[in-house]
Amino acid sequence: MTRRISLDALTVLELTPPQMVDCAAEAGFSHIGIRLLPATPTEPRYDIVGDTPLLREVECRLADTGVKVLDVEIFRLKPDTRVGDYEAAIACAARLGASELLVAGNDSDEARLTDRFAAFCDLAARYGLGADLEFMPWTDAKDLRQAARVVERTGRDNAGVLIDAFHLSRSRSRIEDIAMISPSRLHFMQFCDVPALIPATMDAILAEARAERLFPGEGDVDLLGLLRAVPREIPLSLEVPTHALARAVGATERARRALAATKRVLAELDESSAAVRKE
Repeated sequence: MTRRISLDALTVLELTPPQMVDCAAEAGFSHIGIRLLPATPTEPRYDIVGDTPLLREVECRLADTGVKVLDVEIFRLKPDTRVGDYEAAIACAARLGASELLVAGNDSDEARLTDRFAAFCDLAARYGLGADLEFMPWTDAKDLRQAARVVERTGRDNAGVLIDAFHLSRSRSRIEDIAMISPSRLHFMQFCDVPALIPATMDAILAEARAERLFPGEGDVDLLGLLRAVPREIPLSLEVPTHALARAVGATERARRALAATKRVLAELDESSAAVRKE
């Protein structure tokens, strides 16, 4: 089985969705993650949800390049969220051929967050999509254990826990705790690296997350241990925003470097696994 490796939108956020498809193809990716809904008010907002010219252009680029869509983001569940309001974006994700929807929990009432995530999963299931709750230390799904608890309490088959190597580190979650999650709950994983030293404030962690990550293998996360703890061929979404590098290096070259770094880590994983089998 060939592992799916996807270019995440945050890695090349300066690109429009059609440009991102071309970038992924040129850099050697099989998949992309599209940000249909912006994560912050300052991000670009594209007229792509619905039968729009931009959506049709993305479909044409996907068809021409052979690149596929892995996931679509970002669906925030807040205290006042009406899940039905997301249906147009979910339908768009299905039209693009995505398999997963990335969900952020922004509701401090965990029972209400769980109920709303369950309703979101039900809507996603109508379109044949998985719903993946990403834990982030500044949200209300703060760490691996909390995200796993919310996902399990939904009781929905298509509910998943999204592990991001960055958030695993900055939430002080443990690789060992992944064992408590059913492999069927791990639909894909976001991949990057980061130094061991955790910034002192949440604002600094947030800034690091959005602009200062490292390519896999260039930091201190136990990426081999992480890969051993998840399903063997789990798709990897490379989310590596590097704003300092972006001032000197174009999006396609950064994407190539992220992919090359990831392949080196995967090769090291294969080598270590082969060595263990020989013992």
